[in-house]
Amino acid sequence: MKICIFGAGAIGGYMGVKLAQVGADVSLVARGPHLKAMKKNGLRLIEEGNDTTVPVTASENPEDLGIQDYVVITLKAHSVPLIVNKMEPLINKKTTIVSGVNGIPWWYFHKVGGEFEGTRVNSVDPGNVQWDAFGPDKVLGCVVYPAAEVIEPGVIKHIEGNRFSLGEPDGSKSDRALKLSKALTAAGIKAPVRPKLRDEIWVKLWGNLSFNPISALTHATLDVLCTDVGTRDVARKMMIEAQSIAEKLGVKFPIDVERRIDGGAAVGAHRTSMLQDLDQGRPMEIDALVTSVQELGRITKTPTPTIDVVLSLIKLRARSENL
Repeated sequence: MKICIFGAGAIGGYMGVKLAQVGADVSLVARGPHLKAMKKNGLRLIEEGNDTTVPVTASENPEDLGIQDYVVITLKAHSVPLIVNKMEPLINKKTTIVSGVNGIPWWYFHKVGGEFEGTRVNSVDPGNVQWDAFGPDKVLGCVVYPAAEVIEPGVIKHIEGNRFSLGEPDGSKSDRALKLSKALTAAGIKAPVRPKLRDEIWVKLWGNLSFNPISALTHATLDVLCTDVGTRDVARKMMIEAQSIAEKLGVKFPIDVERRIDGGAAVGAHRTSMLQDLDQGRPMEIDALVTSVQELGRITKTPTPTIDVVLSLIKLRARSENL
């Protein structure tokens, strides 16, 4: 089984090291100083007091890596449409695309059934680039839970979590899902195959939708924005609007809004990914985490007044920073 991780940053690098440690046939697509360090020194993972370095097969050019059984995409959502053509040398008719990308996935309405079957999500797949190039039948969904960071080129620090939930768009326990789950489990990664992956997508997105833009607008850490009366109320309203959309699409939430916000507060003085991107001058995941929810609101005819306001503000903030 050949597995290529396209986007060997913190999360992709973490998965790559874990697979390489157990002898899996894994390769990574990376670039810049990170790639140079991997080629020279191997890829290093610092995890729970353990410090491990493994040699890895890595390249900036996918042609060097050949056809794969699985291509795991661990890029930011806005980056993917721009590199679809670059992925072609990795893919044939039997290749599975594993979409480990935050937010509403471009394939969301594939095999969902009902009146919205086949609906495209323009905010995360403008021009249907991924839908047309990959084809939704090639996709295996993935919700990524680990937190990690690249602390220097070639070095990944794992912070918490080791679960990558997998799921077919139709909810089946397919051979391809079970085989990948087995390979990841052998590497010490939790990889359950879920019959209702969209439920997990929404529970994770619930927090990202609200906490990320609010933190980028206020520079507040999670513990502060989840306990301040004003920002907690804004987050609550955004989450209630999102829940109304999701429930129209058949999603079941296992916890209520207050518990989800309390869970964010319990994380402590964490700077969200959007705030980190803003501070480091990188594009923020606005479309995948916020615009996509607004778009699904329009599709389901669900009002999103609070989401609309926060989205307008964070988009202006991004433009003012030339991001």
